[in-house]
Amino acid sequence: MSIGIQSFEKLREFQAVYVDKTEYVYKLVHELMPFFLIRPRRFGKSLLLSTLRAYWEGKKELFTGLAIEQLEADNPEAWQPYPVFYFDLNGTDYTKVNALESTLSAHLSKWETQFSCEAENKSPEERFANLLMKAHQQTGRRCVVLVDEYDKPLLDLIDYPDLEEHNKAVFKGFFGNLKSCDEHLRFVFITGVTKFHKVSIFSDLNQLCDISLSKEYSGICGITDDEMQSYFPYEIENLANEQDIPVAECLTRLKQTYDGYRFHEKGENAYNPYSLLKAFFAKAFDSYWFETGTPTFLLKQLKAMDFNVRSFSNKTLYASASMLKDYNADNPDPIPLLYQTGYLTIADYDPAAREYTLAFPNNEVKYGFLESLMPEYVSDCGSGSGIDVFTLRRYISRGDLESIRNVLTALFARITYTTKDTPFEHYFQTVIYLVFTLLGQFAECEMHTFTGRIDCKVETDQFIYLFEFKRDETAENALKQIEDKSYALPFAADNRKLLKIGVSFDSEKRMLADRKVVEAS
Repeated sequence: MSIGIQSFEKLREFQAVYVDKTEYVYKLVHELMPFFLIRPRRFGKSLLLSTLRAYWEGKKELFTGLAIEQLEADNPEAWQPYPVFYFDLNGTDYTKVNALESTLSAHLSKWETQFSCEAENKSPEERFANLLMKAHQQTGRRCVVLVDEYDKPLLDLIDYPDLEEHNKAVFKGFFGNLKSCDEHLRFVFITGVTKFHKVSIFSDLNQLCDISLSKEYSGICGITDDEMQSYFPYEIENLANEQDIPVAECLTRLKQTYDGYRFHEKGENAYNPYSLLKAFFAKAFDSYWFETGTPTFLLKQLKAMDFNVRSFSNKTLYASASMLKDYNADNPDPIPLLYQTGYLTIADYDPAAREYTLAFPNNEVKYGFLESLMPEYVSDCGSGSGIDVFTLRRYISRGDLESIRNVLTALFARITYTTKDTPFEHYFQTVIYLVFTLLGQFAECEMHTFTGRIDCKVETDQFIYLFEFKRDETAENALKQIEDKSYALPFAADNRKLLKIGVSFDSEKRMLADRKVVEAS
């Protein structure tokens, strides 16, 4: 298994499983334009660049048995080594002053030794331009420039605007060489999580081909369903055996948990490769992508702007192609960044309006993101607090109505302080959505029926709960709505105990005021 291996050379030498993406490499290397690609973190960008590096360095032996070996079979120019300048901008703390300059300088020093270049009293951009010229002259071949995670020195500084602007200025001078030194360049490929608006890489390189939303390259990173079943039949069977479920059910759960990323409206869905491989290795379904954490600034931004988090699930988030491609720090709209960082994906497309509909890609992202968001609205609600979702789920499973009431009362009492400009109803509705969505797949918020829409439905092996919440109204009114709208009718033939629960909430006192329960006869 190739978990965490970002070196194509190491992966091939150790005979790790490699999902063959070299057909895409073949298409790329036979073009003359510079390329740019955004994909979420842990999605295989570094491995892609490492594969490109191995190709341009002429390491033919690493590609034995892969698609590109046959594609290049009749090309006499294939496998010739080119001078490759690979910038890996990971692994540095960019909150330190001049960290970006130090990282670039370390790369340049290594190559200056290789090509016997003088660096004394020259700026980084002058050193880079000199290297490109010298490498071209000495090898007789134009240079290849690969930039991995170009935006790390910017994303790390979202909360440090002065340092972020400083690094943008460094980029402008340094990577401006990619335009002025075009005669010395054969191939350029830049990756990142985000396409920052007004960063000079994109304005200076006016021929830069952004393939992030390209149908042709929609499967260049990630693992498609066909690839998963072709390359990992043994791992799928082992996972199914360990979980004591049929293979067909295992495939369904894998799809629900890790699949769903789509980078073109007509492109194939893709699994998150990191999560998928971790699940195969651990033989368990878990939230592996979230081990590296969710950016706190995103969570705080959503709360600060009173974002309607319910729209994550009901497919009412829309964006144009230009919005999905550019992140503008001056624009308060979080949707572009949520898409680019992998929390949202393309769910649908309206060609007439040229409008994308966005949604969570899968359950791993859905539940992981909402779990991270919950503490922004309710304080001290973590595991073991007594008001956590795990505790509430146990009470619901055994029909403990008094304990359910106590948990809901405590949760609403701990809604974090809100400003006068924010309607308390927004926080009340948000907490209901978060709590009941996090209960898992047996809970559904705002379920549509033939007569209306009930706030929450929860099903267990023994019980069906129908919840209706009212703010500053009586619990009787909430219960009356359940009765008047015949919300229980779809479950008339169900043998489980059906509980209709009306809940009233006092916004002035900020507490659960009352609740009424009726058991369906």
